Amino acid sequence: MMAVDTETKSLVSTEWLEAHLGQPDLRIVDATYYLPMQNKSARTEYDQRHIPGAVFFDVDEISDTSTDLPHMLPPADKFGSRMKKLGIGDGSRIVVYDGNGGIAAARVWWTFRIFGHRDVAVLDGGLMKWMAEDRPLEDLPPAPRERHFTPRLDNTMVRSKQQLLDNLKSKREQVLDARAAGRFNATEPELWPGRRAGHIPGSLNLPYTQLLRPDGTFLPVDQLRAKFAAAGIDPKQPVVTSCGSGITAAVLALGLDLIGHRDVAVYDGSWAEWGLPGDTPVEP
Repeated sequence: MMAVDTETKSLVSTEWLEAHLGQPDLRIVDATYYLPMQNKSARTEYDQRHIPGAVFFDVDEISDTSTDLPHMLPPADKFGSRMKKLGIGDGSRIVVYDGNGGIAAARVWWTFRIFGHRDVAVLDGGLMKWMAEDRPLEDLPPAPRERHFTPRLDNTMVRSKQQLLDNLKSKREQVLDARAAGRFNATEPELWPGRRAGHIPGSLNLPYTQLLRPDGTFLPVDQLRAKFAAAGIDPKQPVVTSCGSGITAAVLALGLDLIGHRDVAVYDGSWAEWGLPGDTPVEP
């Protein structure tokens, strides 16, 4: 069991990971990702230093590159092929981390789960906490041995634009937006170029940063429950999380998992899709 001090298996501590480095079935994944406007290279940072044995998960490349939308879920065969090359197989225990506040680690955690791999956890506090505690790093490129990975897509964990449009009428699912309040309320500029300002009508707002402590670790379960309750979430009803481009929406999905809420999906296109001029209504 990978879990430490949570009610699920979805988080591990830095202490746990260091104690288990080198175990033959453990695979560590560096999922660091930066928005284009941040002008930083996650791959360069990985090459300079990473947790020993970690392989690099390229969020933009391991995606559906046939669409203009950013880092959409890849086809199942592509995901399986990339995991095979990274040495990640059906029996692997996976720990995902990143160096940018945990945002992409949660996205990759969700991606593994949506393709049927459940033995996956996020490193609580990520690389920032790991380095602050002076734990081991290396700059050696790993040479993983290829393993067979069987992707089994679970469509219940992802939502499309059409499903969100249908939900405007049915209101069957609560929609929770992870963006900052200013972007949600259209009082600050939208980060993605060419997108309208505002939010999906009827959606709720809980900036993903509210789930995290200053060191990047998740709040205790009771405090997480309070945050979701304050945002207006009914714990007995299904939730769809959204954000700018489907990345930080997964932080909310992970937070909901930590409090035991299992009926959760991510709107993959998020505001990068919904905010485009077209047939999607926008509430300012």
